[in-house]
Amino acid sequence: NQSGWSSFIHIQFHLTGRDEANKNGGKWIIRLRKGLASRFWENIILAMLGEQFMVGEEICGVVVSIRFQEDILSIWNKTANDQVTTSRIRDTLRRVLNLPPNTIMEYKTHNDSLKYVYIYCRGVLHSFIHT
Repeated sequence: NQSGWSSFIHIQFHLTGRDEANKNGGKWIIRLRKGLASRFWENIILAMLGEQFMVGEEICGVVVSIRFQEDILSIWNKTANDQVTTSRIRDTLRRVLNLPPNTIMEYKTHNDSLKYVYIYCRGVLHSFIHT
């Protein structure tokens, strides 16, 4: 049944912490070694379509950032201060991606993400507080 895929293809997200719908949200961040992003992306999308996260409309997007040394996967949700929901998303990610127990997962609120500006220059990552 491909009707779910055609619906999925037409979904549009506004993934920015400044978007009104996301301002109270946050994101789980997982740093991946090269070569895993495609499989993990597919597993997350299938889990979302299959409603395995069981958090209703709380998830507002998934992002994969392909980088030189590593890839970064993040899943965005609307309400950062809802610990039950953020924990459920984390636990579902661990299960769906079959992550080892020692995998580092970082949660950042969108407000915290907006405080820093990152600049990559000559092989060095610099961060500055955004005022």
